[in-house]
Amino acid sequence: MTRSRTIPRALDEPHPKLLNESNPNFDEIMMRHNISMALDEPGYTDPATGFFVFNAKTLLEQEKCCANVCRHCPFKR
Repeated sequence: MTRSRTIPRALDEPHPKLLNESNPNFDEIMMRHNISMALDEPGYTDPATGFFVFNAKTLLEQEKCCANVCRHCPFKR
């Protein structure tokens, strides 16, 4: 059972210190992130590195911050 929890920002807003509009791939990253959430997938492939990145919805389901400085961490960190 997932607990109800207040989070500091909407799930479609990345952590401002980890991803902001100055990133040259910002629009592509956010598009991939939002599509992965809409399709109920756990994440997406980063366009610059090819690494898998968890989306905010998947991270929220973990119920707590893992302290790995995730790009889309929905928790206050």
